[in-house]
Amino acid sequence: MADRIFAGVMLVVTLAYGWLAFTAISAPFQYDPLGPESWPRILSVVTALCFAIIILRPDTPSMNVARPTWIRLSIMVVLLIAYAELYERLGFIIATFLFGTLAARMLGATWARAALFGAIAGVVGFLLCVELLELNLPRGLLDF
Repeated sequence: MADRIFAGVMLVVTLAYGWLAFTAISAPFQYDPLGPESWPRILSVVTALCFAIIILRPDTPSMNVARPTWIRLSIMVVLLIAYAELYERLGFIIATFLFGTLAARMLGATWARAALFGAIAGVVGFLLCVELLELNLPRGLLDF
């Protein structure tokens, strides 16, 4: 029952967000066909559908989540907040390297493999976004 109550509250929040996305967000010009207005709209529709599915599906018998899982989830939230804060300052590559390394380490990788994953995610992700998608990502400390 708790998941349905949570989904109901979040559905109300999502509908309010969707109302703002469809009525208040307006860009003076668009770089691409989707434009900056479309993403909040798409996000609100998909999120509202997901919460509606949670409300309509049968209840799970219990939500027993072990304490270590809550700790890992809390650490991941802190890592995501740190990534968002450091993204502009350090740049995409360094921030993604740090986040990828720590997240992989938290999931059980050795330090060497975690660092390798973080480096590949940072560099390959940067090159894919900049060269293939032509996105303007922050370069931060690696401003070249």
